[in-house]
Amino acid sequence: MNLILLGAPGAGKGTQAEVISEALNIPQISTGNILREAVKNGTEYGLKAKEAMDSGALVSDDIVIGILKDRIAADDCKKGFILDGFPRTVPQAEALDAMGVTIDKVIEISVPDETIKQRVSGRRVCSGCGATYHVEFKPSKVEGKCDKCGGETIIRKDDQPETVLERLDVYHKQTAPLKDYYSKQGKLETVIGQEEVSETSKLTLKAVGA
Repeated sequence: MNLILLGAPGAGKGTQAEVISEALNIPQISTGNILREAVKNGTEYGLKAKEAMDSGALVSDDIVIGILKDRIAADDCKKGFILDGFPRTVPQAEALDAMGVTIDKVIEISVPDETIKQRVSGRRVCSGCGATYHVEFKPSKVEGKCDKCGGETIIRKDDQPETVLERLDVYHKQTAPLKDYYSKQGKLETVIGQEEVSETSKLTLKAVGA
């Protein structure tokens, strides 16, 4: 089964991608990871991507899709794959279709913006070892100090409330048309994110028929 997973930053999409990957025994393909891999391996598209990245330009859609097509041709994708983080826009989805990449289902993990803001802005990361905490759901024993190494826990720039709102705004602008695109094809399934991750996982697996 070939899947696309959609979800706003902080909606827990990555976790659900892992759950599906394990249940169906298919790889989770993250655009960032395959770009880095292609650059490292010096593939044709990887070299083009490196050129763009070195010059500070965005990697064009045709390069990303070329790298993606190489990746999904690998043996571990014979039973299917999960695209995590691509497509982000309708033109990317159209390009994917034009290249003959068949998508069976598109799963959207839907979580209200307010909940995401609460989840993300409460996140704290240790500046020393990278351990993660949450002021409400997983606080460190001593406020501002890491349980593991005693380092200072900080708010990353990505987790600042204003940054979270900006990222959500961009996501909604890009993804609303994308949801419509796949809905018209009868491929979109929406999973309502629950308070308990395990409950969201049950709904996600049900949506993919696992």
